Amino acid sequence: MPKALQRLSEKLNRLPGIGKRTAERLSMALLDWPEEQLVALGEDLQKLRRQIRPCNCCGNYSEQELCPICSSANRQQNLICVVENASQIAVIEGSNAYRGMYHVLGGKLSPLNGKGPADLRIRELRERLQNSLITELIIATSPDLEGEATAHFLAEEFRGMPILISRIASGIPAGADLSYADAATLNLALNGRRKLNEFP
Repeated sequence: MPKALQRLSEKLNRLPGIGKRTAERLSMALLDWPEEQLVALGEDLQKLRRQIRPCNCCGNYSEQELCPICSSANRQQNLICVVENASQIAVIEGSNAYRGMYHVLGGKLSPLNGKGPADLRIRELRERLQNSLITELIIATSPDLEGEATAHFLAEEFRGMPILISRIASGIPAGADLSYADAATLNLALNGRRKLNEFP
């Protein structure tokens, strides 16, 4: 493989979900693109760093000081959903199940990787909770060991505030076969069960 193709493949291979073979196929597919499309792609890649920045309020991706969610008058201003990374906002928005605000932590607690509370945007979250009329804080960190530890830390950190602190449910995915669920997933599903009736 020519060195130029090899270098491009190696860079594409660093993207999440792109294996070595897929990276090679993508590199070769780009050879078939017209010159103007390749130039436009290169310009768009260069603009990413210059034009996209964190929202001053929530930390979401934005081209302005405030992202479209924070600047919208149609969102529920009393709800904040805490996520680890800005990319997770798009996933939640795709569900059409939530119309509140967000707060990006910038990761999760991971002592083994040297990531502690001071490395996350917890101080900014506290300021938002103190300076607004938030009634519920929804913690939507991942259901892994670090995500659970982060959720518990946040719950303890803001326990004294007059707000409801909730955690998104986790467990068996909709449409999944229970036979293939692992023990950790079943544990989360059983502990996060909800009532189906009001019988005491």
